[in-house]
Amino acid sequence: MDLPKSRIRLEHVIFFSDAIFAFSITIVLLSIEIPHLSNNATEGDLLKELWKLQPAFESYAISFGVIGVYWILYRKVLSRISDSHPIMIGLNLVFLFFVTLISLFTVLNINYGNFHIVYILYAMILVLTGSTLALIWLVAVRNGLIQGDMSPKLRKVFLLNSITPPIIFLISIGISFVSIDVAQYFWLTIIPCRILVSKIENRQPKQD
Repeated sequence: MDLPKSRIRLEHVIFFSDAIFAFSITIVLLSIEIPHLSNNATEGDLLKELWKLQPAFESYAISFGVIGVYWILYRKVLSRISDSHPIMIGLNLVFLFFVTLISLFTVLNINYGNFHIVYILYAMILVLTGSTLALIWLVAVRNGLIQGDMSPKLRKVFLLNSITPPIIFLISIGISFVSIDVAQYFWLTIIPCRILVSKIENRQPKQD
């Protein structure tokens, strides 16, 4: 079945999305203030000021890692989709909207990380970001846009791959009521979970 010529090409969607990801990471980095020292400042003074930026660098590193994880998942999902769809394009814009909000809440976390509500809102944005990516995959599956060499089980593994991060972020919100620090460290469980899902993926037959 021929697709309408007016439909947005998938490669254009991916190109635009890559630009948004790069922009979001740049905004996060630019949010870190460079120390302003007097003319008679020493290297020791500079090191002291840089040490004060440690919390900001930690927030930047966390957000860089999160955005990086979502970029990898996004490219992995889109690499298995053969064409675009109007609903998928709309969801893609919503997904990118949440990606840009990661930058905003990183800045809030740098300045007001001691407030519990900031952590909750930050984690909720990450939940919504990953959930939207999972919806993109489901829409592509429902509309027959998945490449034909994927088995049904492998398609389910791809869905699992997409929903794992938002589930972890959602659980971390509950943990944050006990300790925000522990909740943020809980995010690291994404790494072993991704390794486990990748092993499951490699064991699945690629064809129906």
